Amino acid sequence: MDRELEKYILDHSTPEDPLLEDLYRQTHLGFVNPNMACGHLQGKFIEMISRMVNPTYILEIGTFTGYSAICLAKGLKNEGMLITVEANDELARFNRSYFTKAGVASKIKSITGRLQDVAATISEEFDLVYIDGDKREYSEYYWLIIDKVRPGGFIITDNVLWGGKVFDKETKDQQTKGIIEFNEMIRKQKNIENIILPVRDGVMLIRKIS
Repeated sequence: MDRELEKYILDHSTPEDPLLEDLYRQTHLGFVNPNMACGHLQGKFIEMISRMVNPTYILEIGTFTGYSAICLAKGLKNEGMLITVEANDELARFNRSYFTKAGVASKIKSITGRLQDVAATISEEFDLVYIDGDKREYSEYYWLIIDKVRPGGFIITDNVLWGGKVFDKETKDQQTKGIIEFNEMIRKQKNIENIILPVRDGVMLIRKIS
């Protein structure tokens, strides 16, 4: 997104939660690839979606330092639960500390491992799913979770424009290929409807019809 346009949008939107602002800053100070944190614009967007859906169960694929999990958890029903799956076990202590500071720790269940290895242990039916894991595995994630999404439920998928690299059909980069293949696969599905929005690095909203 054009930086001047993004600044205008942020200047005319609700200010960032100070705790999330601190989380974002600490992510940039202490972690490799800090841009994987969704940040204020996208964080507020997915929070709004979660509040509109008001889910009982959310599944998140890719926790990283916890920014998106906190945003999503704000929309849960009082008795709701967010299950977040993260392959990197070194992140758990950090993101859990911020879940506690945000007052949502009791609503978040963290699972360490690849979704491919833990999906069979997840039996909940989800109202909302957020995909932001390994881009090479997006299509695989979809097939692992689609039967766990209730009819009428939603999937939010991050990075689907991938810095404009989705136009490079001849790419050898596996991450780029994963995004391109996912977008094409979704376009051909009959039991869903979807739209791509140019928010940050591209966000796809998917609604399961049946």
